[in-house]
Amino acid sequence: MQNIAAFLQRNAKLYPSKAAIVCNNDRISYSELDAAASQVAAGLIARGLQPGDRVALSCPNLPFFPVVYYGVLKAGGIVVPLNVLLRPREIEYHLQDSGAKFFFCFEGTPELPMGKLGQEAFEQVDSCEEMFVMAAQDQSAMELDGIATLTALTQGQPGEFDYVPRSNDDLAVLIYTSGTTGYPKGAMLTHTNITMNCMLAMTQVSITADDRLLLTLPLFHVFGQVVQMVAGISAGSSLIMVPRFDPETVLSLMEKEEATQFCGVPTMYIGLLSVKDAAERFDLEKIASNMKICVSGGAAMPVEVMRQFEEKFNAPILEGYGLSETSPIAAFNSLHLERIPGSVGQPVIGIDIRIADENGNEVAAGEEGEILIRGHNIMAGYFNNPEKTAETIKDSWFYSGDIGRMDEKGNLYIVDRVKDMIIRGGYNVYPRELEEVLMAHPHVANVAVVGVPHDVHGEEVMACVVPHDGVDACPNEITGWAKERIAAHKYPRVVQMFNELPMTATGKILKRELRELLKQAD
Repeated sequence: MQNIAAFLQRNAKLYPSKAAIVCNNDRISYSELDAAASQVAAGLIARGLQPGDRVALSCPNLPFFPVVYYGVLKAGGIVVPLNVLLRPREIEYHLQDSGAKFFFCFEGTPELPMGKLGQEAFEQVDSCEEMFVMAAQDQSAMELDGIATLTALTQGQPGEFDYVPRSNDDLAVLIYTSGTTGYPKGAMLTHTNITMNCMLAMTQVSITADDRLLLTLPLFHVFGQVVQMVAGISAGSSLIMVPRFDPETVLSLMEKEEATQFCGVPTMYIGLLSVKDAAERFDLEKIASNMKICVSGGAAMPVEVMRQFEEKFNAPILEGYGLSETSPIAAFNSLHLERIPGSVGQPVIGIDIRIADENGNEVAAGEEGEILIRGHNIMAGYFNNPEKTAETIKDSWFYSGDIGRMDEKGNLYIVDRVKDMIIRGGYNVYPRELEEVLMAHPHVANVAVVGVPHDVHGEEVMACVVPHDGVDACPNEITGWAKERIAAHKYPRVVQMFNELPMTATGKILKRELRELLKQAD
């Protein structure tokens, strides 16, 4: 029997007064974090939560997130983290598909009124019984715009609550990912999946109770959630939470809070290196003396960026590879082995990786093929989607959809994506989802969404549009249409008009050929 929440309870006793969370002016101790999570758990059970019920959570990197996350787990529930940039129609889909019984949503800001957007979606989903708003401005409020607050749920609840035991294979988290096509699918991660993965993170980057982890990666994403938050709390570390990445804010916090570890996507490292007059404005020597190790994932790290950062901050950057379906770590570089530029390291303990041809047969060292993964990190499947699960997991091997190669020493190299997913600044963008939105525009006859190279974001989202005959479609209008209907990281920043798109005889768009046409046009 196990429950991820057991680690928090343990450390609340070992380090009761130690800061678990540092965020803005808040410093929340381990005992306070455990007590707050206990009140959430007790409040949910009082409202009818049963073990295995799903609870949706939409919140940026604020103390509310771990409080509710661990509260749901303590109660025996399953956390469904939602991307904070989702629009109402997208939130509605996730609530409906997951069958979430309760929905926690941060109130947001005037620029991103998450509470209002979430309420709009919640009111369309009959199966979701109750919504709770997490109010930042007036945390004593019992209600906000007619919706109960987190305070209303927890008021009068006990500050001690022993976690509900769960079996190793019971689900802990439902992480939504589209893979690359179709509607988002819920990757079912068990308590074992996440426990083993956070242990791997602690081992690979030597996370201890003495560490102060700077957390800028969004917690709704499995990278920041497991590799930093769960691993850090399990180790008894202090988490320095940054609600929104800003290079100057991050450097300031590195200096002030004496951060020892940092995880980010390549665009974040580029941003930190680009801060003007950083040496005059920040104590870089102090930052470098405290920074022990850095981790990069989500996209390939440019070798020159890695070299410049390590030289400037005197901390090694370790690259890894994983997916939501692998909890996420599958391969990782190590300080104890040679780091080869361009490689994401070796399979981690308990994980097998092989490179296979189109028939699933292993290829020779150095040859390219699809990356297949097997081990304790593989999800239990896609929620309520046995067909997609069967397509993805075969004979215990997870078919990643990524192309890679391995050298004779077992170092893994990511070559390309089998499918068409775009990674913009570390965020996954799934072309088909955006294409469906754009096809609803009255001026669009056909569209293909592809990723094009970008110096900062790695890839940029580009929509290749065929307008209806006789229509003089405006690229800015197309962009604005998408911006109103889909999350901010997904809408196309580049729109190009075409008379026709390259297609197969059966009418399937040839995106590889389209990318070649775009390269030639450059």
